[in-house]
Amino acid sequence: MNWKHFSTTLLRPAKFAVLAIPLMGFMFFESALAPKADLWPRWMTFNPASKETIDHTLWDRFLKASVKKDGNGINRVDYGHIDNTRKAALSDYLDKMGKTPISRYGRNEQRAYWINFYNALTVRLIVKEYPLGSIRDIEMPWDQKLAEVEGQPLSLNDIEHRILRPIWSDPRLHYAVNCASVGCPNLLPVAFTGRNTSQLLELAAHGYINHPRGVRITDDGLIVSKIYGWFSEDFGGNDKSVIAHLRQYAEPALLDALQGRDAINDYEYDWGLNDAGS
Repeated sequence: MNWKHFSTTLLRPAKFAVLAIPLMGFMFFESALAPKADLWPRWMTFNPASKETIDHTLWDRFLKASVKKDGNGINRVDYGHIDNTRKAALSDYLDKMGKTPISRYGRNEQRAYWINFYNALTVRLIVKEYPLGSIRDIEMPWDQKLAEVEGQPLSLNDIEHRILRPIWSDPRLHYAVNCASVGCPNLLPVAFTGRNTSQLLELAAHGYINHPRGVRITDDGLIVSKIYGWFSEDFGGNDKSVIAHLRQYAEPALLDALQGRDAINDYEYDWGLNDAGS
């Protein structure tokens, strides 16, 4: 069973039991189930002198045609209306990425490549299995070997937890990779490139933290996405460090509301499919 599916199905049915567990223990439990950043040395190779760029035009066009923002500020994908032309373009793009000798490129190009590759593979997986209500309806979606690069089969977990997270050690990457869920940071309607990635990471972090599914304050206290529990170590490892991260991107109203807070009161996540038709 996938760790995310396990944590949700175990905890959600017995809310009263969860409330009986100290929140710190709950966060530790969630974090313990999440994949750790586990460097795959095979992908450390890069060419610091390389000036070559990777063309992500096909993916960029697909995103612009397929991603729609709803009235709540959540980017959704029109999975049910992706025609054969767009499916072919997506397959062509992934085929091209699979044949890219990524180890020959510079670090910035590699980072954009792996983010786009992850997101495009996720979208193709959903399109293949559609209709469905959640990515968790697919058996082991994050562990399937969905592509091959430089002769090496890769899964989504490989890309996120063995390449992106350990190599770049940047918590903003959690705002870039999209798991096809409403609770996830938005799938941006533009492809990452070696040049725009830093800007897009900032934009994505700001957008998620200032949206209720990322951070909200209620009568029950500070409620944040489970991303900050699952991957607490990437945000400093404790409530104070997570809140310090949130403050970096909080707009004035949220920043004021975060003043004086040093503890998280609860975590939430919506695994519903980010489907434009739902």
